[in-house]
Amino acid sequence: MQVDFYHLTRMPLDRALPRIAERVIEKNGRLLIVSDSEAQRATLDRLLWSYRADSFLPHAQAGAGDDANQPVLISGEPEAANGARNIALADGIWRDRSLSFDRAFHFFDEDRITDARQAWKALADRAGVERRYWKQNEQGRWEQAA
Repeated sequence: MQVDFYHLTRMPLDRALPRIAERVIEKNGRLLIVSDSEAQRATLDRLLWSYRADSFLPHAQAGAGDDANQPVLISGEPEAANGARNIALADGIWRDRSLSFDRAFHFFDEDRITDARQAWKALADRAGVERRYWKQNEQGRWEQAA
């Protein structure tokens, strides 16, 4: 199981998350996006329809339709009603239930850096967990730092 920590410094979540979602879908995967905030879930729902003029990401909010058929599902809980094996934690809160997925994308900003460090340390001794820390360079590109 792989956990990718994405430290949002230059690129905001609304630009980083759609790119991750695109990559997951390109590989015929499914993604569960989790946030405790109903307002953030609504914002992400609108974002995935309109983030690029020439494209959209097929998705839905959990409970709004046929969850099982959604390539991307936005939810308040880390339960993949769409069968996703990838989870994106959009609100900066680590959830141990994410470890039941094949891959977790943990997005956090400066407000959540202390929590992210605690999660990083807590996962260090977990068998079968590979951690990666990504940060942005001066040009705004992601670089693996650990």
